[in-house]
Amino acid sequence: FDKDALSSWKEVSGVDFFNIEDMAPWYDKAESEIAIQEIPAKFRNKNAQIFEQGFKNLGYESAPLRRAQSNCHLEEGNCCIECLNGCRIGSKQSTPETVLKRALEKGLSLVSGVEVTQVVEKAGDLKVIGKDKKGGHTTYRAKNLVLSGGAIGNARLLLNSGFDKKLPRIGHDFYCHPQFMSFGLYEEKIDSHQGAFQAFKSDDKGFRKNGFKLENVYAGPESIALLFPGFGKTHHQSMEQLSHFACIEVCTRDTNPGQIKVNRKGKALIQKVQNKEDLSRQAKGTKIIQEIFASTGAKNIVHGKFGIGLHLMGCCTIGTDPQKSVIDPEFRMHGFKNIFCADSSIFPNAPGINPSLTIMALSKKAAESILRNQ
Repeated sequence: FDKDALSSWKEVSGVDFFNIEDMAPWYDKAESEIAIQEIPAKFRNKNAQIFEQGFKNLGYESAPLRRAQSNCHLEEGNCCIECLNGCRIGSKQSTPETVLKRALEKGLSLVSGVEVTQVVEKAGDLKVIGKDKKGGHTTYRAKNLVLSGGAIGNARLLLNSGFDKKLPRIGHDFYCHPQFMSFGLYEEKIDSHQGAFQAFKSDDKGFRKNGFKLENVYAGPESIALLFPGFGKTHHQSMEQLSHFACIEVCTRDTNPGQIKVNRKGKALIQKVQNKEDLSRQAKGTKIIQEIFASTGAKNIVHGKFGIGLHLMGCCTIGTDPQKSVIDPEFRMHGFKNIFCADSSIFPNAPGINPSLTIMALSKKAAESILRNQ
C-alpha cells in the first residue's frame, strides 16, 4: 500500500506499524513466495492497448499492472481469461498453488468439506465445532485459533459464537471496493477475451485523490451477459457483438462502511450501501471511461447495469481500543489470549488498492507475532 492508505489506517486504528518503513520487510517476505510479473508488451491484447492509448489521448497517467501469475504460456497462444474463476493450468499464484502447497509438504493437516459453525472459549480452552456435508458435527480442540475466513466468514462465525457480547464492533466496518464495468463497442474486432486478463492500471495522482482507479479487465461471456442491460432480442444482439467490445472498470475506495449481521438461522445478513461520496467517486471514474472510449473510436458505450463488491474487508478491525476494534496490534482478539486473526477482516478501512499483497504481508507479520508470544 502507499503512504496514503497506511497513514489512514494508523490514524484510525492507533497501530504504529502502519507505515512504509515498518511494513516494507513484510511486503518483501510476501513477494518472495509468489511470482509477480508485468505482462510483456507483445502479449497485451487490444483491450489493453485501447486503455493505454486512451490515457495518452487524455493526458492521464497509466502504468503496467503487476500480476501474481507464472507460466501462463501466452507465447503458445494461451488466452483463457479465466483468472476470475481459478486457473486450469495452475499459473495463477493462488493460495493452493503457493503457501498452502508448501504448508502441506511440511505436515499441515487440511480438513475439507467441513464448515466451522461455532467457536467455544472457556478459560483459554478452545473448541471448534464443524459441520460436514451430511450434517454431522465434529469438535476440534485447539491450542491456538487463527481466523482467516474473510470479512463475512469471520464475522458470521464470531457472531454465532456470541463474542460480540464482549466485542461489540464485530461485524461493523465492512468495506468492499465497489467496482463497475463499462464497455466500448468498436467497428473492428477487439477480442478482449483473448490474451492476458489484465495489463494496465491507472497511475494518476488525481484519480487517487478523488477515490477511484481504473483498470482494463474482462470476464467470461456468462459474466458479461449479466452486466449488459436489456432482455431478449436486444440483449442477444449485444452478445453477438462480444468480440467487438473493450472493457474498463472503475474501482472506488468506499467511504461508507456496512455491517454484517446474522439471522435466526445463523446466516449472514449484509447491509452495505453507497453514500453520496461513494456515488460521486463512481460517477467521476465512469465519466473518464466514457472519454477514453470516445477518444479511441468507440461507436457505442454500454455501462454495466450493476456493480460488483470485490475485496471484502473489515468486520474484525485491528486497533488499540477494544471498544472501537476487535483485534489488537499483536493480531490477537481483544481479551482472548489464543484467538488470532490474519486476513483482510482486520483492515480498518478501504485502502483503494488491491489488498492481496497486503493480506499476505500482514499474515506473515501475524505468524511472527503468534510464534513470539507462545
